[in-house]
Amino acid sequence: MGHWLHQNIVEPGKLPLLLALTAFVLTFAITRFVTRMIRAGKGPFRNITPGGMHIHHVVPGVVLSVVGGFGAVTSGTHGVAAGVCAVVFGTGAGLVLDEFALILHLDDVYWTEEGRQSVEVVVLTASLVLLVLAGFSPLGVEDLSGDQQQGRLGVVLTYAANFGCVLVALFKGKVRMAVIGTLVPFVAVIAAVRLARPASPWARRLYRRRHRARARSILRAYHHDVRWAGPRRRFQDLIGGAPDRTPLPGPRP
Repeated sequence: MGHWLHQNIVEPGKLPLLLALTAFVLTFAITRFVTRMIRAGKGPFRNITPGGMHIHHVVPGVVLSVVGGFGAVTSGTHGVAAGVCAVVFGTGAGLVLDEFALILHLDDVYWTEEGRQSVEVVVLTASLVLLVLAGFSPLGVEDLSGDQQQGRLGVVLTYAANFGCVLVALFKGKVRMAVIGTLVPFVAVIAAVRLARPASPWARRLYRRRHRARARSILRAYHHDVRWAGPRRRFQDLIGGAPDRTPLPGPRP
């Protein structure tokens, strides 16, 4: 195990990335545990409210991200300083992305349906970083060999083709597959050749007169959402906690 770690993580300079990912995941898990305890009124945990103003944990998260990010830029990929800066940055990023929905909506939506977006972004970010650690590179172009370095045209065409598939996937409303496709090319290719989501820019523009394609798109999206909406919600609730139930309109008993 030690030999594998040195050969695949330490020697290529990926140790700071591993430390940042570990700090990121642990920070998110600990933060969610603390916020769930505060929500349930258990334990010694309380919101930080100096002077009556609620300080969200995104605030220290931004500070730590800035400090760790600038420190990482100046410390390289080896040494104790690089590791410390990576941990600081990962901790800050975990705090920030745990309240991604708050930043997106500019409202305290932590325990609402919109707050699920924070969990989605955290899981997606951790997955992408894990893929980079596993050796995947952006747009599927790995370290170039000597022959490939001389064939620049082939490299450029590979980049362009993969990037084009990612753009098509985005326009078809398949955001998650597009993001993952930047590291795993065949994911973007699959998203690019399949039917677009009904509300996507691709469908609104190109399926407007193609009624059969639009009907198939709506039907496929419906079956996909019915199949995966339940498991996805249960997974999000397991990680981040279930959101508050919206009260039904009308007089309360």
